[in-house]
Amino acid sequence: MSKIVVYAVGGNALAPPGSSDDGQYALVLARVMSDVVDLLEAGWSVVLTHGNGPQVGELMSMDGEVSHAMDEWVAATQGMIGHTLSLQLNSILKHRHRPERTAVVLTRVLVDAQDQAFAFPTKPVGPVLSAQEVMERDWDIATTVHGPRRVVASPLPERILDLDVIQTLVEQRAVVICGGGGGIPVIEHERHYTGVPAVIDKDRLSSLLAVDLQAEALIISTGVPAVYTNFGEDSQEEHRHLSVLEAESHLDSGQFPSGSMGPKIKSMIDAIRALPSMRSILCQPGDALSAMRGDAGTTLSQDD
Repeated sequence: MSKIVVYAVGGNALAPPGSSDDGQYALVLARVMSDVVDLLEAGWSVVLTHGNGPQVGELMSMDGEVSHAMDEWVAATQGMIGHTLSLQLNSILKHRHRPERTAVVLTRVLVDAQDQAFAFPTKPVGPVLSAQEVMERDWDIATTVHGPRRVVASPLPERILDLDVIQTLVEQRAVVICGGGGGIPVIEHERHYTGVPAVIDKDRLSSLLAVDLQAEALIISTGVPAVYTNFGEDSQEEHRHLSVLEAESHLDSGQFPSGSMGPKIKSMIDAIRALPSMRSILCQPGDALSAMRGDAGTTLSQDD
């Protein structure tokens, strides 16, 4: 069986045309597709995960009557984004005369109902709220740089309920698109699963999925070419390689903020700690194969 790579791409990179610069969206999407095909041609089995923040926000802003629960919006965007990625990738694979085809899996993820994140919701979702909505909605609301927004919990993923399905599809050489938006968050109560208003971090879910699949590599694709310390300062330094201890030290010193690079680095660390043989890589779309060779991006490895 081929080696498995879990490739995670951010929701901002997949924002639908009209929500940002259409040309930039098409360029990033083309680079993601190129990465996937390059990895397939290099003999890898690819499992593709993705974010959904902009897409969920757009749908929620259209839902004036708040007729759908948060977990339903996550499920809806998994289908929407998965459909788009699947069409694009299948067309390319057919043109290249490759045997693989895509499979989109609606992915449910179990979280702990007692996770402390539910007591302290911090993840902004949906549009900026009007003063009337702030008064009327029975939501947790926080002031953001753009104005008041609803906030929900961001619990840790505990178990991927559809893991066996994903594993079977990988064994059949499908390119599996799954775990969209970090997965649909559910809790278990009296042997029944129930969706909850929460957002699971996409990179934390991708890390868990890579470990569960015993993947040989985890690639977190993002908007910067590599991991930097002192980012944006005169002393900015790009790192082609970091040990887990070095990454943890930089994380503890505040080099990687919790709202941006922090969860990505923590996810990469968790993957290596759980499966030391795994390659854990961060790079920008289009650089996946180069990063695998160590010529681009940042590779995290077990301590020397």
